[in-house]
Amino acid sequence: MLEWPHQEPGGKDILYRDESFKIIGCCMEVHRELGKGHNEVIYKDSLCLEFGRSDICLEREKEYQVLYKGVVLPHKYFADFVVMDKILLEVKAIDCLTDAHIKQTLNYLAVSRLKLGLLVNFGESSLVFKRVIL
Repeated sequence: MLEWPHQEPGGKDILYRDESFKIIGCCMEVHRELGKGHNEVIYKDSLCLEFGRSDICLEREKEYQVLYKGVVLPHKYFADFVVMDKILLEVKAIDCLTDAHIKQTLNYLAVSRLKLGLLVNFGESSLVFKRVIL
């Protein structure tokens, strides 16, 4: 059974601990069922079903405007999911997560004004996830 620590590195209490546990549990179920090797969209579709079965509310492809010096830019960010109206979930299906993926999640958090992002990679033999806190 997966056990989550009660504190983040640095001694702070885990932000949205129980909610994160539920989200990662759904991700693990999808990875257990599908394994690696599918396109990202297949995992996203599966997550929608799994979240629905777990009564977890979400918004898929949530759109965020980007401001530059008070002007809304023509291009927008599209977060993969916003779960429970407070956690950004970014889904990848790649060989390995990099710092660029963490930076992308941080940018999405800044624009969305959310505090927690979960970066999840279905492309490895075991599900890999990172908590990204702004």
